[in-house]
Formats: sequence, structure tokens, C-alpha cells
Amino acid sequence: MKYKALILILVGLGILAVMVIFIGPAKIEDAIKMANPWYIILAIILQFITYGLWTWRWSINIQAVGLSVKKLHLLPMLMVGLAVNNITPSARGGGEPVRGYILSKYTSSSFEKSFATVIADRALDTIPFIVLAVITLVAAASHLNLPRYGLYSIIIAVVVLVAGFLVLLYMSFNLEFGRKVSLWITRVIKRFSRKDHGQLEEKALKAIHGFQNSMRTMGKDKNVLIYGLGLSFLIWFMEILRVYIIFAAFNVDVSLLVIAEVFIISTLIGFIPLLPGGLGAVDGLMIVLFSAAGVPSSVSAAATILERLISFWMTTVIGLACLPYFGASVVEKVFKKKSDN
Repeated sequence: MKYKALILILVGLGILAVMVIFIGPAKIEDAIKMANPWYIILAIILQFITYGLWTWRWSINIQAVGLSVKKLHLLPMLMVGLAVNNITPSARGGGEPVRGYILSKYTSSSFEKSFATVIADRALDTIPFIVLAVITLVAAASHLNLPRYGLYSIIIAVVVLVAGFLVLLYMSFNLEFGRKVSLWITRVIKRFSRKDHGQLEEKALKAIHGFQNSMRTMGKDKNVLIYGLGLSFLIWFMEILRVYIIFAAFNVDVSLLVIAEVFIISTLIGFIPLLPGGLGAVDGLMIVLFSAAGVPSSVSAAATILERLISFWMTTVIGLACLPYFGASVVEKVFKKKSDN
């Protein structure tokens, strides 16, 4: 459906609007007015530093497979991928094929090799997130006073995340399992598509073989594991620190642990492929959880709105503004992807 993504964005905004009306727009406005602008500026600076760290981590994977790209050119590719993640309801994964596509065109390399660097980048990002999610699961029971169904939901989300990560990791390195998955996908495509897929299986096997070769090459590179993983933990800390600084702007004393718990739980919800970038669901949950932790609801809403303006909307606008830099073919591919979704 052509306008499905736009409709879902409007639904997400509608959910947020209902919460704002329920709390009281005047109260939220008063809370925003009392925020220290220097702290907000610091939070924005931290976000740009995070963009740089993301770019640095991806460049390590790219160098490991023998591709050469300047970090200055990688940054807009990253921003486009993040923007597409935010506007497609695909568990924050809609922008990854776009990143791989742009990199393959820019370096004149195979899509399989370029896409493997993106998948490795996501894997490096997921490892510390799983660690943080498990810690959050234990800590949330005592700090956030969640109902039993809330804890069960977090447990299920963590289990699904870990299982999905392990399956993807196994498929990336095991030749036989990768072949079986590839053949299964081609059979499904043939069953539900009327197009001629003459050499589809052969192409799929060739693609998965090239992808696995690139993944194994990166897996043997110590820089990918040591520096990439180290950067990933630093990036997650920077994200949590940004939220902490935003609350500090309102002169509200919220512990870094509580902020980390709320941020990780909200991020888990954002992985559910229902609304683009978890819009509405993530915002609403953050407001509810911070309020449950003792923060006034007006301040919770104001801080969440500012946080999402920086992390979600600013990222989306910058990414979409970078699209024309890569030419009409990429723009067409992105918006065709949105139409298909």
C-alpha cells in the first residue's frame, strides 16, 4: 500500500497526542519552558558524537572486507539507513538493506559483501544490548514496580531477541544452515509469486555464499571484535547519558540506572514491527515508566518529547536530507520500499 508508512506515522503521532492531551498540554509546555537550554544543546552534541561513533564502528567492518571508503562519505550512508529504519515498521531493520545497497554502489562491490558489513554492524550493536536487556530484566523488578504481565513481556522480548540473534549468527557462518534457509526462502517466494524465477535458487545460493565469506572474513579480524565491540558499549552508554542529560535540564534527579532501564525497555518495544521507529509506542511507554519511577508526568512527557525530537526526528530529517546526495536510484529504491511495506 503506497501510503501505509505515512498512515502508520500518523497513527503513532495520534497515540502521542492522546497522551499529551491526557497529561495536559499546558503543564507540558510549562515544563519545557523551565528546561535549561545548555543541557539540551549538550544532548544534541552527544547525539552527533554518537553518529560519529556509529560511523567509526561500521568503517572497521568495511576495512575488514577490503573495501575503502572515507568516514566522511560513510556518515550520510549511515544517516539514510537510520532514517529509513525510522519510517518503516520493520523492527528497525528496514534501513539496513538500503545501507548495503548504497555502499555496494559507491564502492562498486557486490551487495553481499556490502550487506555483510551492515549485518556485522548490527550484530556488534546487539551484543551489548542483550547484556543490558538482561541486567534491565533483573533490575526492573525492584526499581520500576512493573506488573507481572509487564515483566513477562520483557522476558519474552529478550528471549525472542536472543533467539533471533543466535539464528542470524549461525546462518552467517554455517554453510549448510545458510543453504537450507536460502532454499526455503526461494521456495516461499516461488509459492506466492507468479513471476518467472528461473535461476532464483542458483542466485540465492551464490548470494548467501558471498555473504558468509564476508562474515567469516570479519569474524577473523581482531579489530572487528575488540574495537567494534568496545565502541558498541560506548555508544549505548552515550545514548543513556543523553537521556540523563535531558532530565538534568529539567532539574529532576533521576538515577542513571532508572534511565537505563526505561531506555532499554522502550528500545525493546521499538523493535516490534508495528509502528515506524516505535513512534507513539516508545514515547508513550517512556512517559508511563518515568512517571511510575516518581517523575512528575508533565516532566516525563516534556523530557520524552525532547529526547525523541533529538534521537528520532532530528535523525530522520538529516537522513532524508542526505538521500539526494546518492542519486535518483537510491531515492526511488527507498520510497519503493516504503510503498511495498
